[in-house]
Amino acid sequence: MNASPSSSLGASRHAAPAAEPLRRHVASLLGACKPGFALPGPFFTDEPLYAAELEYLFGRHWLFVASEPEIPEGGDYRTFQIGPWPIFIVRRDDGSIGAFHNTCRHRGSRILLQDSGIAGATLQCPYHRWTYDLDGRVIGCGATGEAPAAQRRLKPVHVKTLAGLVFVCLADEPPDDFDDMLQRMTPYLAPHGLTRAKVAKQVDIIEHGNWKLTIENNRECFHCAGHPELLCSLFDFFGEIDPERMSAPERATYARYQSARPVQEALWARAGLPWAEIEQLHGRPTAFRTERLVLDGAGESMTADTRVASRRLLGDLKEPRLGTLHFHTQPNAWFHFLSDHALTFATLPLERGRTLVRSTWLVHADAQEGRDYDLEKLTSVWNATNAQDAAFVAETQRGASSPAYEPGPIAASEYMVKLFHVWYEERLRAEMRL
Repeated sequence: MNASPSSSLGASRHAAPAAEPLRRHVASLLGACKPGFALPGPFFTDEPLYAAELEYLFGRHWLFVASEPEIPEGGDYRTFQIGPWPIFIVRRDDGSIGAFHNTCRHRGSRILLQDSGIAGATLQCPYHRWTYDLDGRVIGCGATGEAPAAQRRLKPVHVKTLAGLVFVCLADEPPDDFDDMLQRMTPYLAPHGLTRAKVAKQVDIIEHGNWKLTIENNRECFHCAGHPELLCSLFDFFGEIDPERMSAPERATYARYQSARPVQEALWARAGLPWAEIEQLHGRPTAFRTERLVLDGAGESMTADTRVASRRLLGDLKEPRLGTLHFHTQPNAWFHFLSDHALTFATLPLERGRTLVRSTWLVHADAQEGRDYDLEKLTSVWNATNAQDAAFVAETQRGASSPAYEPGPIAASEYMVKLFHVWYEERLRAEMRL
């Protein structure tokens, strides 16, 4: 991976260094990595390393957890388990969003027990009935007799929004480069009007593999021949492209892509949509990438027939043929923004070998199922793709756990996997002070 010397910059301020035995252990694992090759087997099987990842990556960086349409009204909440930390986000009556550790300040019980729901104007712990307002202040202590004003408030979690996407950070002092990503990404995302959208469908699957395998699988399309439904719309040309090495069918597809590209760019220009690639997948704590991509066929949506699944387009968009805007954030999310819907993917590690992948389809808030959109058409391609990816990840986890496993080379088209590895090493070295 070979992180640059400057990668030690940007560690969480005031955070204590890791214990020396763990530092030596992680440094030894990182030192065994071979540039240009996949990660060695212990990166998917080693429990001390997994604990370090939870503390120093998931515990100190900005994580995507939900979209604003998932908590549309005052009192709406969602809960999450991020490693050892139960947390929740909640919409206040003034429209703002708060985030807190889901731990009562009396005896520590979780306060909100469901994945999502409506809390109303207050939050009450089910154990001893301590009650909090939506700013985290104690306003009642049940029958325990304490004076509410003297009690500590709920511990807050840092929360920021980006064009309708909700990110949290568990660190005391989070990375300070989120606002740079916000400024650069807002012109790309805002036209899709996510704050005026609603959830059409949300599906959780558990991939039986390490979280890094889930991210690696997303960051390349070298395996996309295993996604026939997705390839109805997606041109799988990423990284270095050499037409001389393509098969005849691949060259035909590439010629179709080259013909569609200038037509698509003219449509993007007419709609006032930026499309230039931004490549920032490493070299910073809050790393990200975006690019607006041409789609095959009708070029409208990631559906089986490549046409929009919803006649009610997002935001104020008028042109259905807008391709897809890809957006990736390290370490746990990716997104597709189309003319008719947006699709968010949030991943969270549950155990060393189990990872939650949450897919959420969002349509215009005024779109009606059965009239404006067909739910099966909207979701079928990615439901199939997610199931295929889950199988790929599970089999890779089993194979990479074998003592016989040796890392293979990373292909040119897998360059985003390489950049993920670079970011991963940069951030572990910076946060653990290796």
